[in-house]
Amino acid sequence: MASVVCRFSRLSALRNAAVLTRSAGPKRPDAPQCRNAVATSTGAILPKPVKISFGLIRLAVVVVPFLYVGTLISKNFAALLEEHDIFVPEDDDDDD
Repeated sequence: MASVVCRFSRLSALRNAAVLTRSAGPKRPDAPQCRNAVATSTGAILPKPVKISFGLIRLAVVVVPFLYVGTLISKNFAALLEEHDIFVPEDDDDDD
């Protein structure tokens, strides 16, 4: 059983090493050194793409769900603490 685990770990390590290396495929000496996404075929640099800002929409899409999930977690944890009598809030009336 240990030899199977050892073989599997070696095989997965070799696969991960092949994925992580930059030159996983065969090297070609005639490969161009520029990317077509930022340069033309003649080598000129393309202008910056137009940036579309989603300011308030992005803020709402990120903040609202995580605030909701955070309140659910804290509410459930507070109920768990009260259930096990670890923390029970006291109703003190301070009518001085």
